[in-house]
Amino acid sequence: MTMPSLYIPHGGGPCFFMDDPQGMWTGMEHFLRSLPNILPERPRAILIVTGHWETDGFRLTGAARPDLLFDYYGFPEHTYRLRYPVPGDPALAERAAGLLRSAGLDGAVDGDRGLDHGAFVPLMVAFPDADVPVVEMSLDRSLDPLLAARAGGALQPLRDEGVLIVGAGMSFHNMQAYRQSTAAEPSRLFDDWLVESVEAAPEGRAERLAGWAEAPAGRYAHPREEHLLPLMVAAGASQGRGNRIYGETVLGTMISGFRFD
Repeated sequence: MTMPSLYIPHGGGPCFFMDDPQGMWTGMEHFLRSLPNILPERPRAILIVTGHWETDGFRLTGAARPDLLFDYYGFPEHTYRLRYPVPGDPALAERAAGLLRSAGLDGAVDGDRGLDHGAFVPLMVAFPDADVPVVEMSLDRSLDPLLAARAGGALQPLRDEGVLIVGAGMSFHNMQAYRQSTAAEPSRLFDDWLVESVEAAPEGRAERLAGWAEAPAGRYAHPREEHLLPLMVAAGASQGRGNRIYGETVLGTMISGFRFD
């Protein structure tokens, strides 16, 4: 059974594991919890790419038991004691690196690197039993969107092997604009463009998405694009249409998630 590829929001830091009296993260948490229900079957493994790991070329975590990297700051003490004892999948890491190299890309395994919060936080919500092996892949530090799409294309065969490919980021990621009343309209403009681009015909999709900086409010939505690039990987891993499967106003801005079949 072929797995879809996904682009999901990972929230803010360890937000789903903190008090949330105003329910700011309730909708996003509900969406993440629902992810197993939209899959055709339980994935054999998950390959996830986030905006929190940049390297020369693409690197994949190869540890059998990856550590957690608490790469967030200023949060309650208990959030630095979270545990997610998920297994890694060294064989999958090697397989993915080989696919990247076969496509002419720089792919290699990093046996020491753990999972950053862009990976473990949403996966703790979506797969709380920690029983689906996880491999994380880095972004090439060039942040070239077409290169990210090529990487996704190279990894596409994994979907036929029961591997769920997940890009985790935030479709709007301007830290200075969150909670500002002036952010609502530009975030909506960018979100409208993003949804239209994802849901259009797959032919030429990578090129359309690569033009994100010229989109309405593109650079406002992403002063730096590392949280958008995982979308390019997820989209590149599919030749089918994309669909918006999540949309919500969070921190005063529109946030979306997508599925590619």
